[in-house]
Amino acid sequence: MHIVIMGCGRVGSALAQTLEQQGHTVAVIDQDPTAFRRLGPGFGGRRVTGVGFDQDTLREAGIEEAGAFAAVSSGDNSNIISARVAREMFGVENVAARIYDPRRAEVYQRLGIPTVATVRWTADQMLRRLLPSGAEPLWRDPTGGVQLAEVHASAKWVGHKISNLQEETGVRVAFLTRLGEAILPTSQTVLQEGDLVHVMMRTDDVDKVEAAFAQGPEEEGGH
Repeated sequence: MHIVIMGCGRVGSALAQTLEQQGHTVAVIDQDPTAFRRLGPGFGGRRVTGVGFDQDTLREAGIEEAGAFAAVSSGDNSNIISARVAREMFGVENVAARIYDPRRAEVYQRLGIPTVATVRWTADQMLRRLLPSGAEPLWRDPTGGVQLAEVHASAKWVGHKISNLQEETGVRVAFLTRLGEAILPTSQTVLQEGDLVHVMMRTDDVDKVEAAFAQGPEEEGGH
């Protein structure tokens, strides 16, 4: 796949190098030509000086053949305008924009532009470590009705099957983090001590789900 990246800061340059190592062709756009130094001498992709929402600049970067576009410059407005131009003018299917203001991120998400809210994401990661009993959302669908969140499970659930946990709490367990590795559980997977449980649930049900996870199984030893 050909991928166009706007912004050659730390994120953009790391993204470009990773994608190229995975076999994709990459073009990087930045207003500052000295920013391309971050790519290193081994980078074989295109370096295009300009702004990412200028159509001629995008064409020079190969946007017409691109399967994906990432807007990761330091400006929220530039990122979202560029993402919309890539999606709406050039029909790029996979588009994402980095947004620093989390309030804006939710608005743009509803417009159909997937966003990564840098500050909010970092804050949420810290909250999940400082307040493990809470259910901080990792992801919300564009309507806000469904979310993926890490929910703290009481030690009472240890030894019980994921299927029991799902049945009693009304959630779908998306994955577990066990000893630092993500695993996709089956209905027969048994919860172990130290597992982090990541679930899909309705946003309206968050309080009820947290309470059920904290309370433990309805019938101790009955499953």
